Amino acid sequence: MNNTILRYEVIKLEQGQRLDTFLTKKNEDLSRNYVQTLIKEGRVWINEVLVDKCNHIVKESDQIKLLKAEPVELEARAVNIPLDILYEDEDLLIVNKPKGMVVHPAAGHWDDTLVNALLYHCKDHLSGINGVLRPGIVHRIDKDTTGAIIVCKNDRSHQKIAEQLKEHSITRKYVAIVHNNLKEETGTIDMPLGRDPYDRRRRRIDQSEAGKRAVTHYKVLNSLNHQFNYIECQLETGRTHQIRVHMAYIGHPLLGDPFYGPKKCPFKNLQGQTLHAETIGFIHPTKEEYMEFHAPLPEYFQKLLNQLEEK
Repeated sequence: MNNTILRYEVIKLEQGQRLDTFLTKKNEDLSRNYVQTLIKEGRVWINEVLVDKCNHIVKESDQIKLLKAEPVELEARAVNIPLDILYEDEDLLIVNKPKGMVVHPAAGHWDDTLVNALLYHCKDHLSGINGVLRPGIVHRIDKDTTGAIIVCKNDRSHQKIAEQLKEHSITRKYVAIVHNNLKEETGTIDMPLGRDPYDRRRRRIDQSEAGKRAVTHYKVLNSLNHQFNYIECQLETGRTHQIRVHMAYIGHPLLGDPFYGPKKCPFKNLQGQTLHAETIGFIHPTKEEYMEFHAPLPEYFQKLLNQLEEK
């Protein structure tokens, strides 16, 4: 294990909070349970005095130090998993990710991810910027979201694509099936997102200073049977679960979404949200020209559309 020291100073607006609450808000990538474990293990000091009580109340100007254990990354292994490749050259490839595939290895998915497949297909030709568990990965899509994802073969391409992502200049269009009939044919949702403090897997609308700006533009492609709408969403920003949270916020959760949709899905065999990354466009890092790629709808998605149109 490698240890990382994190330091904080309590400002006036933050005083009066429990220590575990304060540290969880400061570290959105850590769950409250994990923060409480660190405190109980004696990894937190206030004004250089060890504090092991989660309910300790922080005061203005308190100097807090947290010793965070960083696990050493295991190395992902190459696995012969078929890939649907939409485009490939010496710098990058565009993969049409199937439903149910996790992008990079994590607990419960060590050998069946996109990274495992890429290591087999590309051998040593993947960027290393994101570490040994995320070679070539410059952005990601959720396990049950299908469609186009960019994979970088070298660090130069990775940096160039990452810059475009940061500047929000990459074209990213998704299609989705949502509950309820949208009254407006087009619209924009501009609401900040943050981690749900009660479930670190989820995101929520967060209008506090901690919330990160998130913008989704949508338009109706087909009203279907008016109980569901087929829509296109174009991302201006690319936050985790952005489309899923934004559409649920305005009363139109994605069909099949286990986190943000209705508890009972009307289609029993549907696994996960009906969301597909259909279009991705960017300036090629070497050719320096705009390129755009389109991932065809997966079979399950097209069948659902046909079924809903017939009703």
